[in-house]
Amino acid sequence: MPAGLSDNDALADARERLLAGRPVGAGVRASVLTSWQRCQNLGIPADRIAVPYHQDLDLESDLMRAAGPVLDRLNSALRSMRMSVIVCDEQARIVRRRVDDPSLRKVLDEREIAPGFAYAEEIAGTNGIGTALVERGPAFVHGREHFVESLQVFTCAAVPVRDPLSGQSRGLLDLTCLREDADPLMTALVREAARDIERRLLEQTAERERALLQTFVQARLAARGDRAAALLLPDAGEPAGDPLGRGDRLILEEKAAELISLGHAAVVEVALPNGRAATLLSRPVTCSSGETGIAVEAVLPGGGLRRLATARSATPYERLPNAITLPAPRATAPSAWTASSTQTTVAEPPSVTDECLIAVGEPGVGRLALLARQRLELLTEAGVRIGTTLDVTRTAEELTEVAIPRLADFVTVDLPDVVLMGEEPTGVNGAAMRRVALGAANGDSQLYPVGHLVTFVPATPQARCLATGQSVLSPLPTLASTWMPEDPGRAQKVRASGIHSAIAVPLLARGVVLGVATFYRLEHRGPFEGDDLSLAEELSGRAAVCIDNARRFTLERATALTLQRSLLPHGLPEQNAVEAAHRYLPAQAGVGGDWFDIIPLSGARVALVVGDVVGHGLHASATMGRLRTAVQNFSDLDLPVDEVLAHLDDLVGRLDLDEDPDGAAGAGIIGATCLYAVYDPASQRCTMARAGHPAPALVLPDGTVELPEVPAGPPLGLGCVPFETVDIAMPEGSRLILYTDGLIEHRDRDIDVALDRLRRVLTHDPLRSPEETCDALVEALLPTQPSDDVALLVARTRALNAGQVAQWDVPADPAAVSGIRTEVTRQLADWDLEELAFSTELVISELVTNAIRYAGGPIQVRLLRDRTLICEVSDGSSTSPRLRRSATTDEGGRGLFLVAQLAQRWGTRHTADGKVIWTEQPFPAAP
Repeated sequence: MPAGLSDNDALADARERLLAGRPVGAGVRASVLTSWQRCQNLGIPADRIAVPYHQDLDLESDLMRAAGPVLDRLNSALRSMRMSVIVCDEQARIVRRRVDDPSLRKVLDEREIAPGFAYAEEIAGTNGIGTALVERGPAFVHGREHFVESLQVFTCAAVPVRDPLSGQSRGLLDLTCLREDADPLMTALVREAARDIERRLLEQTAERERALLQTFVQARLAARGDRAAALLLPDAGEPAGDPLGRGDRLILEEKAAELISLGHAAVVEVALPNGRAATLLSRPVTCSSGETGIAVEAVLPGGGLRRLATARSATPYERLPNAITLPAPRATAPSAWTASSTQTTVAEPPSVTDECLIAVGEPGVGRLALLARQRLELLTEAGVRIGTTLDVTRTAEELTEVAIPRLADFVTVDLPDVVLMGEEPTGVNGAAMRRVALGAANGDSQLYPVGHLVTFVPATPQARCLATGQSVLSPLPTLASTWMPEDPGRAQKVRASGIHSAIAVPLLARGVVLGVATFYRLEHRGPFEGDDLSLAEELSGRAAVCIDNARRFTLERATALTLQRSLLPHGLPEQNAVEAAHRYLPAQAGVGGDWFDIIPLSGARVALVVGDVVGHGLHASATMGRLRTAVQNFSDLDLPVDEVLAHLDDLVGRLDLDEDPDGAAGAGIIGATCLYAVYDPASQRCTMARAGHPAPALVLPDGTVELPEVPAGPPLGLGCVPFETVDIAMPEGSRLILYTDGLIEHRDRDIDVALDRLRRVLTHDPLRSPEETCDALVEALLPTQPSDDVALLVARTRALNAGQVAQWDVPADPAAVSGIRTEVTRQLADWDLEELAFSTELVISELVTNAIRYAGGPIQVRLLRDRTLICEVSDGSSTSPRLRRSATTDEGGRGLFLVAQLAQRWGTRHTADGKVIWTEQPFPAAP
């Protein structure tokens, strides 16, 4: 396989995880993963596709005429590489295909990759043709990166072909081969060929401008005396290398539109970023048909503005007084044409380093067309760049980044604090605003910085804007004190910086004013006009909707987080079985349904629980609360571990039916998981089971790290198979780590890598406390912005020593009751608990007598000295006693009632061999 191309089993595994609704993990390119997710949301089947066929293809379109010679050259160059060359229209329909290799042609025909068939992404899944059109840029899809299995034998590299004048997509050029024949250079080849087609489109669609340009170039060559070269005109569409960056060209194009609108020759100097300067020369040109236009050329000298003399006249060009000094950021350089003048020629000094044509057009019409296209491009860019996150502050910053420098030199966004907290403002007129974003094209604006609390006085455009709810275009007052009276020194600096015109636009969404955006211009640019006001309103309107969405998300996230926090344990219960620590970390996208719990059980035991409800938001949090409450209730019944999960499984199934009685697909609680473990400090053993949840980690006292093989049951709610348990020994000092999948699963990391890192963290220091272990795991395994919430529970085990446990076997003989009472009294005396002797004797007598009379052997009595005195009587019967109120005529039935009165708590738990009846009595108060 060629270097740089990856097509391994990890891609197939990642795709299967995506289809199963699980995290994909690392190893998938971001662009491919995004396309997969689009395909999954559209419901495209991964094993087959039905590609539609179209007969009405335009084989004589401008695109096909421009592509013909390019296809011939490209197909000839790739003849030995077993590749097909494909041209598609803007609807992803294959219009033309060139393939010479018979074996490749056969495979393409079998999969209907032929003229007439449409391979849009919403039909065929991830593929070079459809994905490139969706993303409006180059796409490379290799082997198993295809979403549909039948296309995974191919590698595709495709690039959209755009109209050079309008910027709209006219179609697409694609190279497709078998994946074993793939070459990393495919993308570069197809991109260069697409550019050739675009240049040929320009020749067809801009004949008028081309005629003017040809006249322009001929005049330049003739002025230099190169008559022979004038007869051999270079291809006007062929780029000669552009010394300008994108930001430079935007600055020059804006000034070029002004020069074209003047309609006569002129020269101005324009400042560029990093201390550079360019000279713009506008010259009338007339083509052979008699049409007159203005051509604007940029001359980049080694220094500042050169003195330029004419060859036919001693009068220099008119020097315009309003030269641009606005800088702009640099960007990737587009193509340019080398050109000169017609009616008047210029003798360039030797220090000139480069020249390029900026624009050719007719006065008036050219300016309007150029400005309209620039505004359209800005709005298109705003739709892509504003609102990329659900963060209020970041959305405000994106508005400033889009508007600078093409619309304004400085942009501020001010919002009330309630919006930043996610609430809806009740009234913003006269209220203090927090400056959340400040963008500057160059230098220090002297405006209030980000974070400052601003109160707009009535004289300011912002105050009028907020009072009326309408945009305000206004020159700033000459007296700075009228609009910044609280800080006249800063106001004077703002005026001195050159700001002379402002537009204040209310950020209006759903009829509510959320804040205000203000656009400023410096003196080197003309003041704002009506078109600028419309453009600012459009940009601010889009930003306002995104800010409102982010605000509502912030409110929902805060509400869900509050609910989540209230439903999670606020503290650890009192128990002596384990020393525990816990963490809950919400996801960046919002809180979810992860939870943990520590539940004290009878017999000094403790239940450790971790669960996860897939999803985010209020529904996931509320569902988590219901499941946590259910687990606590099932635990209070002292049910075995597997039965607790079985009852929880039944509950989730019933909840699903309650929420969706018709059984519609996708409704209810899908993906709820749980791990339930019970640790007994007397036996130092732990019994656990899991329902679709990650297995825990165990650190033994000697530092050995194990991942116990707990049988993986199905997620809750499926009700298909019973849950299996596992019983493991956990010596005192062992650490049991329970966690949700957010700790180890991440889209950019394989789960095996995460588990290895988990092992390394746990073996680093076996003497860590549970709190230190939580901190180490969070630091080592969680990214800065986790995509899923995480619940983590670390428990270090304790044990009841021999001096805290007393146990006797009791024969099934009523005469043995007195003997066991004596043993119990003696043990209580050894524990200095004589005050409990009388009540304990009554409890033991009643429970042992009932076991002898109604149950069967073996009978055993056990005393545990923990936080309370625990008495346990076990027998071989599974029948549980029932507390009832006896009538006055009954001769029995009052013993269990007496036990309940003497004990603080009592209950029954079933075992594999019978049951255990237990009671708890508090210790006597210390004197």
